[in-house]
Amino acid sequence: MLLNCNSCQKKFVVPDSAVTKSGRLVQCGSCGNKWTQYPEVVSLQQIVKKKPTQKKNIVRKNIKKKMLYTKEYLQQKHGLIIKNPEENSVKNSSLNNEETSAFGFYSYMIVLIVLLISMFGILDLSKEIIVFKYPATEMYIEYLYETIEIVRITLTELINQFKN
Repeated sequence: MLLNCNSCQKKFVVPDSAVTKSGRLVQCGSCGNKWTQYPEVVSLQQIVKKKPTQKKNIVRKNIKKKMLYTKEYLQQKHGLIIKNPEENSVKNSSLNNEETSAFGFYSYMIVLIVLLISMFGILDLSKEIIVFKYPATEMYIEYLYETIEIVRITLTELINQFKN
């Protein structure tokens, strides 16, 4: 049975046994339109009128196949401009050199963590000297270490919760 979507006119082939006499709710896979499909009623006259199909001599034209990856096709169809491959190889070699020396995301994260740990270590070692010269900073330094301790406790509790 051939179904037509009322909304987008897309056609679907469905087995005749899938649609019962009481109808069936179907949905277009293309646009999502839903409708109730009833089986087609074919009269005896329509069956008699049909003549057996005869094979016709079909003359096929020589259709030129488009080469999908030619410069002209890509430019016309997709708007891509392909340059000389030798120029691309020079650019690719320069890109490869940059990629080997570049830092990735995790490399930056590792450097940032090491930098923060070393700064907190230096601050912890020089805390007494800083507080002696600038007494008002003692409260801020203690608050900083208290905040770090809260974050550490929160992270360890979160990790322990997922382990259990």
